[in-house]
Order: sequence, then C-alpha cells, then structure tokens
Amino acid sequence: MSQANDIALIAQVVVFHNTTAFDTLVKKYQSPVRRLLLNLTCGDKQLSDDLAQDTFIKAYTSLASFRNLAGFSTWLYRIAYNVYYDYIRSRKENADLNLHAVDSLHHTQQKDIGQEMDIYQALNTLKETERSCITLFYMEDLSIDKIVSITGLPAGTVKSHLSRGKDKLATYLQQHGYDRNRR
Repeated sequence: MSQANDIALIAQVVVFHNTTAFDTLVKKYQSPVRRLLLNLTCGDKQLSDDLAQDTFIKAYTSLASFRNLAGFSTWLYRIAYNVYYDYIRSRKENADLNLHAVDSLHHTQQKDIGQEMDIYQALNTLKETERSCITLFYMEDLSIDKIVSITGLPAGTVKSHLSRGKDKLATYLQQHGYDRNRR
C-alpha cells in the first residue's frame, strides 16, 4: 500500500468517518508500531501493546490534524514516541515507588530467555533518548531526517545519541560474552 493509498484511507476516515478505512491503516501499521514500542520498553510485551493501543486511539482522534508534511508512518511513529515519553514522564512522577527494583526483579526472573532478552537488557542500559534513536535507526531502519521528525531532536544530537548508544551497547554485549569477531 503506497502513501497515496494511505492518504485516500485517511480522507475516508476524516470525511466519512469510515472506521473500516482506519482498520486498514491499523492492520498495516500495527506490527511496526508494536515493534518500535517493544524495543523502547526493552521487551515488555504487555506494556508495548498497551502503548500501541494508546497510539492508535490518539491517531484516530487526531487524524484530521494530519497535514501530509511527512509520511503517515512518520506521523504515526511521532505519536507512538510521544505516548512512550508520556508514559516515562508519568513513571518519573511516581518515583516514590521503587520502579528500578521492580524492573530489575522483572528482568532477573527472565534472564534465561536468551539472546532476545540480552538485547533488551542491553537497550535498558541506555538513556531513553539514546534507546529511541538506536531503535528508530537500527531496528526500524529510519533515516536521520525521519528520526529528527519523530523525536524533534536536532540532527547532530540524534547522531551523538546513536554514536554513544552504539558504543554503550557494544561495551555491554562484550562484557556479557558477545564477541564482535565471533559470528
């Protein structure tokens, strides 16, 4: 489905309130949005599903504000990114709960899951902005320009986060038995 088809579906939703057209958009983009949020949440499937649902609800209610200045997928990723950061901010507001202890307990109980969990644990060592940039660039295969559109960060800052995040990931993985030369 091309960008033109997306625009036609968006028009049907906005003008005729055609929920079937929105269902088509959800089916097309739900896997990429869930994958993005799964990586941002370091493998928390339940949380990423909840955030994806919030993303599509916000997209539906805001669809009339879509101006086609960027692709629909970029606009939708921006919403997902904002939903994730709203969640992070709400967690910080509840800092009296010892969330790091809960997170570490959750992760240690799952440490035998294998390489997928190792990647999520490595991603968990990054700052949120580094994780976002790494996820969007390496896992979602988005360009620096699209990451700038999604995050609102300057291009130089995105590049810095990518460089620092990549170095931190490499260090973490090497310290945990992954060798760059072994394939």
